[in-house]
Amino acid sequence: MAKYTKEDIVRLVQEENVKYIRLQFTDILGTIKNVEIPVSQLEKALDNKCMFDGSSIEGFVRIEESDMYLFPDIDTFVIFPWTSEKGKVARFICDIYSPDGTPFDGDPRNNLRRMLKEMEDLGFTDFNLGPEPEFFLFKLDEKGQPTLELNDHGGYFDLAPTDLGENCRRDIVLELEEMGFEIEASHHEVAPGQHEIDFKYAGAVKACDDIQTFKLVVKTIARKHGLHATFMPKPLFGVNGSGMHMNLSLFTDGVNAFYDKNSDLELSDTAKHFIAGIIKHAPNFTAVTNPTVNSYKRLVPGYEAPCYVAWSAQNRSPLIRIPASRGLSTRVEVRSVDPSANPYLAMSVLLAAGLDGIKNKLAAPKPIDRNIYVMTKEERVENGIVDLPATLAQALDLLKTDEVIINALGEHLFEHFMEAKEIEWDMFRTQVHPWEREQYMSQY
Repeated sequence: MAKYTKEDIVRLVQEENVKYIRLQFTDILGTIKNVEIPVSQLEKALDNKCMFDGSSIEGFVRIEESDMYLFPDIDTFVIFPWTSEKGKVARFICDIYSPDGTPFDGDPRNNLRRMLKEMEDLGFTDFNLGPEPEFFLFKLDEKGQPTLELNDHGGYFDLAPTDLGENCRRDIVLELEEMGFEIEASHHEVAPGQHEIDFKYAGAVKACDDIQTFKLVVKTIARKHGLHATFMPKPLFGVNGSGMHMNLSLFTDGVNAFYDKNSDLELSDTAKHFIAGIIKHAPNFTAVTNPTVNSYKRLVPGYEAPCYVAWSAQNRSPLIRIPASRGLSTRVEVRSVDPSANPYLAMSVLLAAGLDGIKNKLAAPKPIDRNIYVMTKEERVENGIVDLPATLAQALDLLKTDEVIINALGEHLFEHFMEAKEIEWDMFRTQVHPWEREQYMSQY
């Protein structure tokens, strides 16, 4: 059921003294964009008549087809708690439509809805996501620019005074709860300056909306504490990077399709086919789930991030882990995804991979219950374990070979994503980095 009507929105805006509305959407790279309007334009926005220039947004449209419409999803209405009592700011998350009234092919949120329709055609009613986004907190300098100085030297589950980010993290949680989030856990992560806040799972589109809202809140509240929050996958050499584990489950009319109490590991055939699909396509969808040059600095042995394609119900070194909970909580945890990913695109390709396994009744390989990091290359080959791509360039080459994943993105998103990422790789490839000067300036 809808949470709000248009009349509810108009009433809330008046009662709460909202003066500005942000019409928010996400570009192809996962960056939050918004058009801010005064409250006098609210009725126009609610009638889906607000336009913007799509040609100025990364990967959208050419200048000769620039007019795009923002359709607010009124159930995403929220008032930002940190804004002024003299005039508050609220937001809607919007879908993007072309002038002819059709959903825009380059809108990542609309694209995820297209994939959910394919899921429904197979008889499933819900695809739930429980994300676990991690982030680092760095100090700001006197000009308000981020430094590489961490604000603490805490470790996993440490408390103050070691964890100096605790007050900031607590304020983030309070703001999120005021905005309707159900926070399940908040703690210091393994690396100094690294934190994790977990919130309750939701349907795929809402969960992705929540990830984007979460990032915005974390960055906003961190700055109020004189800190810079970054979701960069690997900001520091020699410590763990930041992941965004995705806990996935398929439901049919409230029944978890991954659970079978009479089966091995209490996993249904559907769950095992889904796992097989993820494993089959994992190297090819990695460019989407790990979309930056920096992502591949995290996917290396020794820092708890998965770099090998396997699954297990017991250990945390493979790509896929099956958490111990069963019944309604039975889920598949994909551990490779990082928080630089566009969540709508990441969910589209993960869903497509899993559904391909279900449609074709793919058989999951045997689970790997040993620590893969200590296995030799020969042992990994014997067990059918392949590596995830080691660079963005390799990941892009693999993406180009997989029709299932290309179709999950759609022609527009695939072409523009490839173009943007090939430019990114070429810029990195041709740049001279400090490490090279340190190694070679004196030697040669």
